[in-house]
Amino acid sequence: MPRAATPKPSPRKKTVPDLQASGATPRTLAIDIGGSGIKAIILGPDGKPLTERQRVETPKPATPKAVMKAILGLIAPLGAFDRVAVGFPGVVVDGVTHTAANLHKDWKGFDMGRELGKALSRPVRVLNDAGVQGFGVIEGHGVEMLLTLGTGMGCALFVDGKYVPNLELAHHPFRHGKTYEEYVGNAALERVGKKKWNKHVQRVVEQLLPIWNPRVLYLGGGNARLIDFPLPKQVKVTENVAGLLGGFALWKDEPPPERL
Repeated sequence: MPRAATPKPSPRKKTVPDLQASGATPRTLAIDIGGSGIKAIILGPDGKPLTERQRVETPKPATPKAVMKAILGLIAPLGAFDRVAVGFPGVVVDGVTHTAANLHKDWKGFDMGRELGKALSRPVRVLNDAGVQGFGVIEGHGVEMLLTLGTGMGCALFVDGKYVPNLELAHHPFRHGKTYEEYVGNAALERVGKKKWNKHVQRVVEQLLPIWNPRVLYLGGGNARLIDFPLPKQVKVTENVAGLLGGFALWKDEPPPERL
């Protein structure tokens, strides 16, 4: 179970919204950290959005300090919330980030759950971003798999609704000496163009289906909207907002396990 940080109240900064929640509770602040953008939204007690999605560019360099500052500015207009769910692009164990290939080396060993909890005086749970997005789309039975196509490539695996944490398939060698991420990430899209990139994605799908045999393979992330090849019947394209909506699952009565 992900650790919930329970920090003591600390002096509020001007960028932090009033945390005295009002109306229906609990209200979940969902944050999705990506290599190119950081997004946030408030979810109600039923997991549905209560606010419009907010977005800012991911700072460069994307150090923990810079990203934390960007988050505080991003959430200021959203209003009150009771708890926080964060999707992070890398390996996360007990709220501590261990890898962040598309952000910065300083994320290794950073206790994001604790530090963000201290800044907001609210409990925080952090999970790999593909895992969070998967929780926003899965049906909860059989083997389900999700790939996110954005700055890099994320991957999440679920068995009967239970999350298999931190599956970093993106960095496994795939084709012509390139990893999956190097083959279908945003840099590849910009290098080879949309038409050839679609062929790359199609090859990845064709490679994964007979190995993992998922009941459903979901394709999400910001670049999934560019897919224009015929999809096998068990493959579905999802909306990118699932990366925020899935944050609600981190605060269910039995949250997903996060330990390796």
